[in-house]
Order: sequence, then C-alpha cells, then structure tokens
Amino acid sequence: MFMQSRKFHRIKSCLAALVLLSAAVLPATAAAKPAATSTAPAGYDVVIIGSEIQGALLAKEAVKAGLKVLMLDPRSKPGGELIQGQMFFLDDVNDNQKRSLVQGEIKNLLNGYKAGTIRNAADFQKYYNKVMQGIPLKSGIVLDRVDTKETSSGKMLSALTYHGKDGVKATIQSRYWVENTDYNALSGKLKEARIPGMETIYNSTVPDYMAATYMLNFKNVDWNLLHQRILEDYPLTNVRKKYGPNTYVDWHFATGFSNITNRYATKDRQLRLRGLNASYQKNGQVIINGLLIYDVNPADPKSVESAVRKGKAEAPYILSFLRKNIPGFAKAELNGFPEYLYIRDYNRYETKYVLEYTDLMSSRMFWDNVSIGGYSIDLQGTRAIPTGIGFGKPDRYGLPLRSFELKSYDNVLVTGKNVGASIKAYGSARIMPTTALAAQTIGIILGRERSKRLDDLNVEDFKRIRAYLKKDYQISLQ
Repeated sequence: MFMQSRKFHRIKSCLAALVLLSAAVLPATAAAKPAATSTAPAGYDVVIIGSEIQGALLAKEAVKAGLKVLMLDPRSKPGGELIQGQMFFLDDVNDNQKRSLVQGEIKNLLNGYKAGTIRNAADFQKYYNKVMQGIPLKSGIVLDRVDTKETSSGKMLSALTYHGKDGVKATIQSRYWVENTDYNALSGKLKEARIPGMETIYNSTVPDYMAATYMLNFKNVDWNLLHQRILEDYPLTNVRKKYGPNTYVDWHFATGFSNITNRYATKDRQLRLRGLNASYQKNGQVIINGLLIYDVNPADPKSVESAVRKGKAEAPYILSFLRKNIPGFAKAELNGFPEYLYIRDYNRYETKYVLEYTDLMSSRMFWDNVSIGGYSIDLQGTRAIPTGIGFGKPDRYGLPLRSFELKSYDNVLVTGKNVGASIKAYGSARIMPTTALAAQTIGIILGRERSKRLDDLNVEDFKRIRAYLKKDYQISLQ
C-alpha cells in the first residue's frame, strides 16, 4: 500500500508539472481565458423609444410603481418637441362651457405657463428635468432590429437590438414597448397599416402631412405697447376686422394678425408665415409659433437639417417685417434659434380602436377611457391646403386605451402624436395636454395592474381603475 501511494504521488506531480509547462508555452490570452458569460438579453417591464414629454410622464409613473424602465432616444438630445423644438406656446383644452379638461401632471406645466412661472427655455428645461428624474435614459441610439413572434391573440414584440454612440450592440426584452418619437422609430418597423392622413381631405392618394413649425425667438419687444395699441382698437370685432380673425392680446399672450402676416412673402416656397401665436416670456422676450415649413420628413435627418437651416435663414427677414408692421416690435431683435422643429404630424399606424370624427362630435365616452379631449378640430396647412382647415369644436370626448395599443400587437403602446385617430379626429386629439394625460394614465395602470395584461382588462376592471384614478390622482375620465 505504501509503495502504491508513493507511485501515485509521483504520477500526480508529473501531471501537475505538465499542466504548468503547457500554461507557460500557450499564448497568454489562451492561458487566461475567462469563463463564458451569459448573453441573455436584459429584461425590462417597460421600454420607451423617444423622449417626448408624453412618454416621460408614462415612464415617471412606471418608475414610481417600482417597474424596471428604460428610455432609448434616437435623437442626440432629449426633450423632443417641448425642449429641442422649443414649442413654448401651450394650448389649453376646454369643454364648450369653457371648463378646463386638463388633468394630471401636465396641469402643473400648464398652470405654471399661464401664471408666468414657466415661460422661457430655462423654465421648461427645469420642469422637464424634474419629470425625467429617476428615469434611465440613453440618447443617440440606433434601432438595429426588432424580433416579433406570433401569439394566440396576435403578435408580440419579443426583443429589440440597438447600438449606442460607441457602436456596441445590445439586445433587450421587455413586457411592454412604447413608441414615443415624432417619426415612428419603433412602430414604423412593425408592419402595421398606416392611418390615412391629410391627403384624404382633398382626395389624394399620395400621403400628406401638416406642416412643421420653426419657433421664432425675439428680444427687446415692447409688450406693453402692443397691448395698449390693440386696446385702442377695441371693441374686439373691430380689432379682428383690422388685424384678422382670432386676433387677441392680453398681458401674457397674443394670437392672430393674419391680415398682416398674409402680406409677408417668404424667401423660400417651402415656408409660410401664418397668423401668430405669441407668448410673452418676460423682460422683453417673446417666442412665436407662426413659421410653417412644408414637406418635412422627421425620419430623414437631412430633411430636418434643411428645414432648420431654412427657418434660421428666414428669421431675419421676418424680424424686419414685424418691426414695420406689428406694434411693439420696432426695436425687436432675434434672440437665438432652436436646433429642432415642432413636428405636428407624421405617419400614424392602426391601433386596436381608431378614434373617429363622429366619436368626437357625439361626445362619445368609452369604457376604457384614459383621457378626455375637447380641443377644436384644427388641421394646419399643407402645400395643397396652405391656410389649413377646421372642422368644428367638440364638447368633450373620451380617448380609449385601445387607441394607444398598436392593432396587431399584444405589448406595443403608442403615445403623443402617434395616437390612433383618423385625420379629422387627430386634429383635436393631437394636443399635448390630451395625449399627456393618456400617457400618464397608462403609466399608472401599468404599475398598478401587474396581474393582468392590458389586453385582458375588462369593463369591471376599468370601473375599479377609474375609482382609484379619481381618488389617488384627481383624474376623472367620465
């Protein structure tokens, strides 16, 4: 036994020496090769594509509820229409008795805007940053691939692959995916049918879209003089006869003046100066929503860059015109330029329910309401309809959850201007406070209804949902 033991130890020692020798002569990388790591995709509860304010509000509620959330933004800087496009002229939403329909977190933004505490770029940035606090965000990403699979009830988006600025690809999975860009970065890849757009208004077969806007910033404006001069022309019927329909000026806002702006000829035919929506930002600073740019493709960076460049080039000529024709602007100067546009319309894809014009005008309420609308049906201009067109003012109507669920998919949601609505209905439903309330409501539901898929929620579930939305969030959806 003793001899066998000594022989065993000699053999063991020789084997150990061979192992050490082979390690010494092998390349260092081979000798130090680490153990294989898992390549399983990272998993989330909610992944939002794009950083518009609506998706941010949805994400905020999901994070508060403890869900694992990720925001991936194809744009290089976050904030979309509100921050990068500087869309600082906010629309209110009222019923036909002038009662506000704005609810939820977006009401804090609108109240601050009306009061004058949120008016300039720094104010809006502060508000946006507060909403985004705690939401993981990756900007400047590129969507490489979407993986879908069939389910018993349709399809689902099972995984998404993207790469960042460093070129490194990542594949992720999520329970829900949210389209939150202004150019369908996600939903455009999912082969859903496009909802017909502005082309249907004038019986064309070629897709058409409402114009984008390039916001105009001015300083050294004498707002008191503007206000006084308009008061001198009262009554309001006389003001509107002189300056144009919808002309109005108070201490904070001014609208109209189309009789004047219609006399302005842009240097580029892609642009048009319509009636003005002006917001006084204090200290002589004013921002105006009024310069339309036709035929912008927000999915094409070159198209966007060209439009921004043309907007900047036109601004000095508009300044000169306003100095001569609008009271209070005689000493005005340009006050910086946005680097992006306000995109109000692009492709929208079919949802489980597509909101119709008749729904709005009949004040229809749905069992699965997630928002309440009431803004006028306002379709801004295209080349074919340069001055735009309106189709009346609804009283109040509901927007169902199904209008924010992509039609063929169990787990893809849309927000903001991606709402499922026919073009006439979209003229009202597109307004920020309306879609922002819907997004926040959906975020709350995702956080509080984890035991059920959204597709499985029924009438009785929504009775319970409406009750806690009203009690805990002061959101009424009836």
